[in-house]
Amino acid sequence: MIITVGNTKGGVGKTTVAVNLAVALALKGRDVWLVDGDRQGTAQTAISVRLSAERAPGIAVAQYVEGQTLRGQVLQQRSKYQDIIIDAGGRDSTSLRAALILSDVVLVPFQPRSFDVWALADISNLVQEARSVRDGLKAFALLNMADPSSASSDNTEAAAAVADWPALELLDVALVRRKAFANAASQGLSVQELQPRDSKACAELEALLAALA
Repeated sequence: MIITVGNTKGGVGKTTVAVNLAVALALKGRDVWLVDGDRQGTAQTAISVRLSAERAPGIAVAQYVEGQTLRGQVLQQRSKYQDIIIDAGGRDSTSLRAALILSDVVLVPFQPRSFDVWALADISNLVQEARSVRDGLKAFALLNMADPSSASSDNTEAAAAVADWPALELLDVALVRRKAFANAASQGLSVQELQPRDSKACAELEALLAALA
């Protein structure tokens, strides 16, 4: 499966989600390739930290920021991997557009904040464009860095607003704003590997994996 973690807005936690997701799949015995489509190269740096620490399993990673190169490399190498996770940059770029056309699933993280919700219009439009040439593309909005309180009006209102963009389907899963996710990703880990263990973060990541299966 090819999964793009993308949004045209920066600061929504795309790389944190992509790294946690890629490593969690590898821990399940999957052959995973993490493709960094962001010029900042944060995902590639995180996996380099993992490599330096000699953590197992190892994660294959490469950075392609130009859409044509990303498309060519993924098409050439996709048969080697069971799962390819593409971390697309936080803007409308050639790499994001190429990734959408290649993907089976696009996962769109967004925070429960007005600017993030309004920005869903842009990625929704790109998904619709991609579907004109990519049949079967699934697009899921993921409430990320959600408020810890289950009664949060910000969470509820942000989730409800996704209905304004029918190209996106809201996942019935949310990742709460927990230090464990960012701390793990910065070391090239998933929260399942991080010590001390955050059981709530682990449960949320498992729920995300189940929703994407």
